[in-house]
Amino acid sequence: MMMARLFRTMAALVLALVPLTQASAGSIIDDGRIRGRVDAPLTLIEYSDFTCGYCVKFFKETLPRLQAKYIETGKVRFVYRDYPRADQGVAVEAAVAARCAGAQGRYWSMHDRLFSSGGRLDSGSFKGYAKSMGLDQATFAKCFDERQHLEAIFQDRQEANRWGFHGTPGFILIRTVGGPTGKEPAIAIPGAFPFEEFAEEIDRMLAPAPRSQGAPTEPSGPTAVAQNSPSIIH
Repeated sequence: MMMARLFRTMAALVLALVPLTQASAGSIIDDGRIRGRVDAPLTLIEYSDFTCGYCVKFFKETLPRLQAKYIETGKVRFVYRDYPRADQGVAVEAAVAARCAGAQGRYWSMHDRLFSSGGRLDSGSFKGYAKSMGLDQATFAKCFDERQHLEAIFQDRQEANRWGFHGTPGFILIRTVGGPTGKEPAIAIPGAFPFEEFAEEIDRMLAPAPRSQGAPTEPSGPTAVAQNSPSIIH
């Protein structure tokens, strides 16, 4: 845990220098890549690659626990964003396949199938996945062969770069309404950290704000960490 926290702090030193350019989480359009309640108080955005081993680790070990404790209970809205690490190849094709399945209302089914492969994907498998899922094969094949949604996929990657991420996975935890502020900044989590790391940040943001008593004082305790930690983006 200490090594993970140290790595996270070092990685976040770069993120803390990045100016905030993103819109609030409340402005995210539901394009079929959102899990959880629309009005959940917090939004967790993942920037990920279907062929990334650490992304697979998050999918298999951490996401199910987040799903059970926070997403299904209406506390967190989960948003997936594409970050293929290469400009072409299987990672890009997988992202296209997921988007093409999403065009038929089955984004998450394809997302889960791709990650369940453990990162071992090949170009010839995607149409077979679509067939096994009961998708319209001709429609999927046209979408996949024409590389539809390619521009949108790389727009996701550019968005991740603007947050300061240059690898996968990367996560942003943010207030769904209002976006990041000086008092409630966005939290950057650069890596597939254990569930406990995510839970700590989520619980802290969900905790009711303490009542102010008397004159304002210098921040201390959790408030001081929230304001001064290099893990945050204002």
